[in-house]
Amino acid sequence: MVDFEECAQMLDEIADDMPYELYRELNGGISLLPQAKLHPQSLNNDLFILGEYIRNSLGNAIVLYYGSIARVYGGLSREALYKQLVRILHHEVRHHNEYLAGCDDLEFWDDEQITNYLKTHQKDD
Repeated sequence: MVDFEECAQMLDEIADDMPYELYRELNGGISLLPQAKLHPQSLNNDLFILGEYIRNSLGNAIVLYYGSIARVYGGLSREALYKQLVRILHHEVRHHNEYLAGCDDLEFWDDEQITNYLKTHQKDD
């Protein structure tokens, strides 16, 4: 697994390659935090939040969690990890742009993924 600094550099590169217009009203920017973050509905401490789109009184921001990324993708090659970081950042930027457009399609998709996770893991019990 790449270290925190290299992961941050990779994310900067990915963000720089995306059209600047996608970041309009993203006044809180994009941050990489060192910790892992478990999803509140994780049944076996195995469902991690890789990134979040956050809207609050301070504005709009994207936060990615290095610890979660390391837990989920730590065994990948640098190239494979880079592809996953692209996927994660694109996902969160899409949340931002859907919010601006008044659309919730990706939120519904995320909810469906959690429902599928819960069904799959409850069968295992």
